[in-house]
Amino acid sequence: MAAPLNMAFDEALLENCAGWGRPVLRFYGWTGPAATFGYFQHHAEIAALTPLRPLVRRPTGGGLVPHDHDWTYSVAVPPGHAWYEARAVESYRRMHLWLRDVFARVGLATELAPCCDQTGPGQCFGGGWEQYDLLYEGRKLAGAAQRRNKLGLLIQGSVQPLPRGLERTAWQQAMTEAATEHHRVSWTELNPAPELLAHANHLAAAKYSSPAHNERR
Repeated sequence: MAAPLNMAFDEALLENCAGWGRPVLRFYGWTGPAATFGYFQHHAEIAALTPLRPLVRRPTGGGLVPHDHDWTYSVAVPPGHAWYEARAVESYRRMHLWLRDVFARVGLATELAPCCDQTGPGQCFGGGWEQYDLLYEGRKLAGAAQRRNKLGLLIQGSVQPLPRGLERTAWQQAMTEAATEHHRVSWTELNPAPELLAHANHLAAAKYSSPAHNERR
């Protein structure tokens, strides 16, 4: 999908997850190079940090994330779920513990960052890392951003740079298998209703493609 539609689809999942009553995991890619940045960041400052366009404001916080060959995912959690009730730091830790288990399944030894390295302020993959980011061989491999409101909890994550020799399909399968093994998750494929798809397309056109939204601060 194009960057505006990817952000719109994640927002639509957040808006609908309470009605489904269970978390939703989404994997997605990009039709071309793009960049997303945190909801509370200043557009002019971020625009000076990357030549990638389009530059789209995410529905979650965090910093600048380039999207070209990265693997991206989102998790939408309904209110009342134990994950929704967790504090932001614990929620972030929980997400990357899951990913650590995932990469262990495909033969990569990763670790959660014990503290921060602010080498690239404002950039999620600018050389530094935050506490509980996922590290591989001393470099950041995975980061995420969150948003929690009365509708639910949305987590948007990115894996980059990609480990050599690892296929995306193997990583996605490991994501589902690790959740099943460690958390007794039972997976059901979600077939989005036409109304959800229509709403996502509307959000993409009216909001995430709009300078009024992307350059609002």
